[in-house]
Amino acid sequence: MSKMKLKIGEFSQMMQVTVKTLRHYEQKGLLLPDEVDEWTGYRYYSLDQMQKLQSIRDLQRLGFSLDEIKDLQQLKQLIARRNRLLDWRDSRKEMKTMEKFSIQSMPEIIVASHREVIPNYAAIGPMCYEKIGPEMQRLGCKCPPPGYCFTIEHNKEYTPTDIDIEYCEQVEEMGEDSAIIQFKRLPAIPKVLCMKHVGPYERFYESFTEAFRYIEEQGYKVAGQHRTCYIDGAWNQEDPEKWLSIIQIPIE
Repeated sequence: MSKMKLKIGEFSQMMQVTVKTLRHYEQKGLLLPDEVDEWTGYRYYSLDQMQKLQSIRDLQRLGFSLDEIKDLQQLKQLIARRNRLLDWRDSRKEMKTMEKFSIQSMPEIIVASHREVIPNYAAIGPMCYEKIGPEMQRLGCKCPPPGYCFTIEHNKEYTPTDIDIEYCEQVEEMGEDSAIIQFKRLPAIPKVLCMKHVGPYERFYESFTEAFRYIEEQGYKVAGQHRTCYIDGAWNQEDPEKWLSIIQIPIE
């Protein structure tokens, strides 16, 4: 079974950590790339690094410094603390693993698209109902039931601010572009891994780790840009722990 390899920018974006931080972790010996190309110097990361980075974050959440984490890697306390973290993580899960994943195909669709650099993820909601919604209504857009909308991130690496995001919502027919909305036709995708993410957007990295583990174990390969579909969020659910999103990753 071949290993999936991500360039440092791709890994940074999916795991929601800056390239600068990844290089810092590498310098401290905490998180080494899976492979460094001897000719280009490009760094590649795999599922193992996803899991190691999640362990580092869990330990930081418990109050450990980076130096302490490095020391703990050789001590028995690390095993005990890691087990407690796993128990804590498992207790938060509201669905079994098999209920989280599904393989689907996606037909060709027409979407109304809006691309904008937003200050943070919390700005997605206001952008949708204060700007995109009224403009789609003005243009007379008709959305087929039950409705399908999603976002695509265009940043080359993770950044918590100034997020270059594209919002797409399925519509019945092509319309006339405006300063806010552009219409486009998206091709069909034969096979897509869909995974439910329950919780705030700052923890997407946990679901990406699970999704990539599943993809690798099943012998699939990533075959395109992932989408994030928002089902429940700040617009209809006050508690971020109950927010529901669907991560959609094209595979082959």
